[in-house]
Amino acid sequence: MLALVAIPWLVPAMRGVTEVRDGFVRMFGLLVFGFIGLLAYFGYAALRRQIHEPLATWRPWAVAALLAVFVSGLMGLFRPDWQLGDVMLAEVTAGGDLGHLLAGEPLGILAWLTSAVAAFALITPQGAQATAQGAARGAKAVWGWRLPQRAARSGRAIIDLVFPTRSPPHGPDKVPLETVIWAQQSDAEPAPVATNGNGTPSRDLGPEVGEQQALPIQAEDGGGSPQRKAHDGWTLPTLDLLRAATPQEGQPDNQARARLIIETLSSFGVDAKVVQVNEGPTVTQFALEPGWEVKTRQVPERDATGRPILDGRGQPKVQTEEVSRTRVRVNQITALSNDLALALAAPSLRIESPVPGKPFVGLEVPNHNASLVTLRSIVESAQFRRLSVRSRLALALGQSVAGEPVVADLATMPHLLIAGSTGSGKSVCINALIACVLMHASPEEVRFVMIDPKRVELSAFGAIPHLAFSSIITDVDQVVGTLQAVLHEMESRYRRFANLSVRNIESYNKHPDCPHKLPYWVVIVDELADLMMAAPYEVERQICRLAQLARATGIHLVLATQRPSVDVVTGLIKANFPTRIAFAMSSQVDSRTILDTAGAEKLLGRGDLLYLPTDASKPRRLQGVYVSDQEIEQLVDFWTQDRFEDVDREVFDHLIGEAQAKAETELEAEHDDPMVTKAIELAKSHRSISTSMLQRRLRIGYPRAARVMDVLEAKGVVGPAEGTGSREVRLPVPGMEAEVEATKEA
Repeated sequence: MLALVAIPWLVPAMRGVTEVRDGFVRMFGLLVFGFIGLLAYFGYAALRRQIHEPLATWRPWAVAALLAVFVSGLMGLFRPDWQLGDVMLAEVTAGGDLGHLLAGEPLGILAWLTSAVAAFALITPQGAQATAQGAARGAKAVWGWRLPQRAARSGRAIIDLVFPTRSPPHGPDKVPLETVIWAQQSDAEPAPVATNGNGTPSRDLGPEVGEQQALPIQAEDGGGSPQRKAHDGWTLPTLDLLRAATPQEGQPDNQARARLIIETLSSFGVDAKVVQVNEGPTVTQFALEPGWEVKTRQVPERDATGRPILDGRGQPKVQTEEVSRTRVRVNQITALSNDLALALAAPSLRIESPVPGKPFVGLEVPNHNASLVTLRSIVESAQFRRLSVRSRLALALGQSVAGEPVVADLATMPHLLIAGSTGSGKSVCINALIACVLMHASPEEVRFVMIDPKRVELSAFGAIPHLAFSSIITDVDQVVGTLQAVLHEMESRYRRFANLSVRNIESYNKHPDCPHKLPYWVVIVDELADLMMAAPYEVERQICRLAQLARATGIHLVLATQRPSVDVVTGLIKANFPTRIAFAMSSQVDSRTILDTAGAEKLLGRGDLLYLPTDASKPRRLQGVYVSDQEIEQLVDFWTQDRFEDVDREVFDHLIGEAQAKAETELEAEHDDPMVTKAIELAKSHRSISTSMLQRRLRIGYPRAARVMDVLEAKGVVGPAEGTGSREVRLPVPGMEAEVEATKEA
């Protein structure tokens, strides 16, 4: 009876279900089978009482929705002769009306491709990031080809070849201004530099030094670099003298190495994941985010009455319960550095924990093929251009592990200490710093004082007009006098500052009553160890005094050594040189001497360095710039051209003569010291004396006692120092004449 009553209602219901089914097929096409599978999955989860598990995270559902949109658009390209229900797929595509909309409309195609990209980014975020970086590098490389400019120049050349007799655009007797400037630059005899009455280059051709203005640039020569002018009118070298950046060779698959790192850490029970990959010229930095240490326990399931719930075998059901969750300690990752190096087949690894300013641990893995960082690639960067506008001492240091250009200002360092073993790149770094200044500063803006005990490292710069003295100092005996001459120049500048009531060289050069603008001085010492062995007391005193007082006067020091021991780089020198560069070291002790921390002993050499600026607590790893001998020769040839011979540049050799005269005067004063007479009287009554005896008997300090002892040795009163520190008296001692004669006869 009930069935007969329900039949009239059942038929319309079935007809409504059929219409809903056909509507879904017409809308989604073959994708309805995916909805059926989804409903079956939810039904299965509901039967197992695990309906909460599919909804625990959003990422799988987002990926599934994006993939469904992409598949629907893909199926919208096909119209098969199939029938689903009462719907022919030939009328609506295999993807239904949705697929037809995605595959046949412009906005639909855009949404279709966007869904594919978004799904790829959600499935492999690291792969999407690497793809985006590769596309950016490729676009930058294509943009650097300057295809429109080259096409325009080729078109003009073809027109000139086809119509060689056409008139200039400004009339038959008028030549464009760019052509005139180009002809002047290409002449065999360049125009002389505009000078003032005293023969120095005119300062009215550009803005003042230190003003926030760009360098004046002349017309461009074809496809070459434009001519560059300094602020005081000197012509600067073009960038064509420097080597162009070389393309980076192919590196191993970073995604595979990232997976290998995660697997190696997991095999030792350390949970971590790679969140970022920074590929540099020498090393690749993998950013590791520490995971969690989760502690769990097994808890039996109970019903509402508190009784254990049994499974089909009569055993009590248990569920896993999380007890605690703590972060993985950083030292657990750093302790596995050797195991990671073994897994990656790397010679050495450096772990930076943590990376300054970022919440992850940096694992630096060497690249199989290291690429060169040329000086031109850094000079052309936006960072260096911004710095070179406001400073004449802008330095190009290199590239970071992420491939970013790193520049610095020597005026704010204010002094630089460089150390590294033989062959690590220390001399190349010094040459690069000098070449960087020569590219952007004239002899009236920056002067060099070069001290080269090795005689070969800085010899290539012996003819440049930037030298403060007439030659490079190579004799160790002249070093003390040279440093004393620099001290005299510093004191002279302070007297000039006091006359105008200014504080530093920038204020002095901008003062309206300034008679002559002062250039910056850069004192470069290539090997500090040789100087410390020759005259340790004088050299350390002069270097520390310059480092403490010379910053305001525009005098800056660059010291380099390949033996950073405590007797060479003393504590007083380290305290006055906060900015340091460390290349590959032979031991961890040397690394701690120069950087106060370990790490330099793990560097790879060939320009791999650690840079510790003044405002940083931890060193930063860089790949230093490379300057070839050919680039240096071309740069020196530019500054030694014949057009600079008529320019009168000031040479400060007289300062060395004044320093030597003052030293001789001080030596004569020491010989006339009354303490010398008292020391001679004391020596007459003893067979041997020592510096400590002079301190006690004459009541003087150690420095003065040591100087008195040196004077006594120079006069022949005492002999050379013995192993115990005492010196034999060579004067006749009262009451000992007979014993001395007997000793001589024996």
